[in-house]
Amino acid sequence: MSMFKVGIIGCGGRGRGHAAGFAVSKDAEVVACVDPKRENAEALAEVHGIPKSGVYSDYKKMLAEVKPDIVSVCTWPHLHAPMILDSVEAGVKAIHAEKPMAPTWGEARQIIKACSDNDVMITFCHQRRFGAPFVMAKKLANDGTIGELHRVEGYCPNLFDWGTHWFDMFFFYNNDEPVEWVMGQIDWEQERSVFGVPVETHGLSYVKWKNDVYGLLATGGGSGGRCSNRLIGTKGIIEVRVPDGPALRVMHAGASDWEIPDLDGVVPPGGDTTLATLDLVACLKTGDEPVLSGRKAMQATELIFATYESSRQRARIHLPLEIEDSPLITMMETGMIVLD
Repeated sequence: MSMFKVGIIGCGGRGRGHAAGFAVSKDAEVVACVDPKRENAEALAEVHGIPKSGVYSDYKKMLAEVKPDIVSVCTWPHLHAPMILDSVEAGVKAIHAEKPMAPTWGEARQIIKACSDNDVMITFCHQRRFGAPFVMAKKLANDGTIGELHRVEGYCPNLFDWGTHWFDMFFFYNNDEPVEWVMGQIDWEQERSVFGVPVETHGLSYVKWKNDVYGLLATGGGSGGRCSNRLIGTKGIIEVRVPDGPALRVMHAGASDWEIPDLDGVVPPGGDTTLATLDLVACLKTGDEPVLSGRKAMQATELIFATYESSRQRARIHLPLEIEDSPLITMMETGMIVLD
């Protein structure tokens, strides 16, 4: 089989990370890169030996001239839908995109439908599924160490950008079981945005999975979690990323203190983002579902917009979510919520 030709769209930090991952693959070669700041594309090209003819400022021109097999879309969320849809139309085989998926639920759905309709494999870089503390936490949550998993918790600055990772981790720990309903509330005290998308000042999302596992995500300053993720079972607790503490610790029945598992060898060497790109290339060859598939990204993304919708409706929201907008943005624009 010939090498997959890869084009990188967006040559900032995440684009450089994707490119470094593809460079490790024996089945893929980065042959083109695009950035509106040409110096960014030229810098990436120099690192990866891309000739000047493969350096672009216009992604549409790159798609037409290079005809890549794989593209990485590493731009701000409002650009994801047009760039991904244009890549699908150009005939790419696979797309590896950055998170969050899109500023609205409708755009996220449009992206996945276009890829599904055209047999394009798409992944979103929720790369923590390849991180050693998270992989070990999932193992311990499912092997009886803490009994039966009852609740998962996450604490982070906002629901949209960072929250997409923790919602994805909730699904990861709970073996991608389907969600039944979401209930949430948001607070808007100051204008804040991440990658050009408005975000709440504080938020709460309470989630029920169909297998009776529950989740709580608290966002904003002073959310009080004292760790990034917490997994609560019938016989113990797991904490992930404890500030000024270990990457992972466990307290289970019969233990007198926290235990710190050995994370050496839990995942292959290479780093989370590199492992994610290698998995996409491998799955493009075999036809298997990638670890970071678009289907899984939609699960996490749906919880973001369902939380916003719960706040708008002041009601519990049963899934699937049937809206097109971002309720948070709509509430801001229509004056349903105002700055305190």
